[in-house]
Amino acid sequence: MQLFKQYPARLIKAFAIIALASTLSACGYNEFQTKDEAIKAAWSEVVNQYQRRADLIPNLVNTVKGYASHERETLEAVTKARAAATSFQITPEVLSDPEAFKKFQQVQGELSSALSRLMAVSENYPQLKADTSFRDLQSQLEGTENRITVARQRYIAAVQDYNVLARSFPSNLTAMVLKYNVKPTFTVENEKAISSAPTVSFGK
Repeated sequence: MQLFKQYPARLIKAFAIIALASTLSACGYNEFQTKDEAIKAAWSEVVNQYQRRADLIPNLVNTVKGYASHERETLEAVTKARAAATSFQITPEVLSDPEAFKKFQQVQGELSSALSRLMAVSENYPQLKADTSFRDLQSQLEGTENRITVARQRYIAAVQDYNVLARSFPSNLTAMVLKYNVKPTFTVENEKAISSAPTVSFGK
């Protein structure tokens, strides 16, 4: 007690804060914060690129409709898939909820499938393929699909780094105490889509 009386209360408090900060740093707290921010940044890019794709679709559908209006079923499928994808509420909780993340993948996957069918149908219309607006949209869509692939790969890498930290000793103790659970990522079913962007080129 005599020893502590020799130091002002402020100094003792400062020492306590330094000790606490050192403890948190040693147990991985700061690293969790860094990796969590990296995940959020990577996820934002994934969402941005999917939104960019969604923004291109109305013009694409209208252009195709001008040459292939009787392909109603295919056009409606794309429109409905886009509506489902854009209406999905993307909240921060999605990154920690495997079921919500799975739903996000599902609606985006269904949109990708609908777009692929539209592209296949469009192959049957030479005048459509020669349309300047269509060719421009085709190029933009292809570039967006490539950016989606890159953004997803970066997200996967960021989640992997975070999950390894959450499962490794002694940082896993911090994860348990502070409820830093492992985060969901794109599943094996999407592996092919992740590794290569869908082909949207119709030939020339």
